[in-house]
Amino acid sequence: MDASNSEDTGRNEETEKERLDRNLEQLLGELRVALPGVQVLFAFLLVVPFNQRFADITSFQRTVYFVTLLCATAACACLIAPTAHHRIEFREQDKERIVFGGNRLAIIGLTLLATAMTGAITLVTDFLYSSTTTTVAAALVALLFATLWYVIPLRRLAQR
Repeated sequence: MDASNSEDTGRNEETEKERLDRNLEQLLGELRVALPGVQVLFAFLLVVPFNQRFADITSFQRTVYFVTLLCATAACACLIAPTAHHRIEFREQDKERIVFGGNRLAIIGLTLLATAMTGAITLVTDFLYSSTTTTVAAALVALLFATLWYVIPLRRLAQR
């Protein structure tokens, strides 16, 4: 029995194949949580230009909108890609690459989602308030995502 397997994970005699199967299921489950949020944001962004007041936005707001739309699109692509890879490579005995590649795509997709959500807050805040309020709101939202999604787990990893 591999000591690191039982001591680190608490799983006795889990084979590499079983570990990869479990990791893939966990990854796909986590993606099922993230996807509805990015899809709702993407749908919202798609209808914004059809609002009557969209023609009145500033050049800055138009740029923020476009960058936010692109980030939401890229987030959707990254978060859905592991499922597509799994389907296309089904039964090819390369689950390790699918799991590790899918993990990287999920992290990139979540980063793009955080960027898109920060952009959406920036756009709405700039439309409603002053540039100072917009800057503060965007910075706080970006800090919130950075702290909750990256700083806390990376600090825990560093402590190990």
